[in-house]
Amino acid sequence: MGRIVELCGEVASESEEGPEGLVLPPEAWERLRAEWEEQDIEDALALVQDSLMQSELVEAADSLSARLLDLLGTFGETPAFRRAEAGQAVLSLEVIGQLARRVARLEEVLESYREGTPPDRRGFEALRRRLADQGIEEEMEQGRTAQATMPDDEDEGE
Repeated sequence: MGRIVELCGEVASESEEGPEGLVLPPEAWERLRAEWEEQDIEDALALVQDSLMQSELVEAADSLSARLLDLLGTFGETPAFRRAEAGQAVLSLEVIGQLARRVARLEEVLESYREGTPPDRRGFEALRRRLADQGIEEEMEQGRTAQATMPDDEDEGE
């Protein structure tokens, strides 16, 4: 058991973030192959990747949960609760943005663990786009319109 933990430690320190998760540079593979079978190295890499993703999942869920506790806690006060009962509860754009950023990060991590069809994100992505464009809506719309009317050969230079 101690040797496997040692291998996982080496893999964790040598691995780099790649497009599909953690990867080991070729020189690290060669060095580890001197002592380990390739399957053991691959298993260690998968274990380290899974551990990293679980840590990120916990961190993202904790961040979202903390913000939701703050937000929902405001409705514990009698006047705020009465406004909510009357259908007059309001979320500021700042709060919506904070929640959207936290949910987006949580969704990124959950994609690795989801089985089946993910939820429909079209409305959520539209909200994120609007939040990002806030204050510069006209310029962003002009940019989108210009891109949509640009011939295909001009678009490739970007």
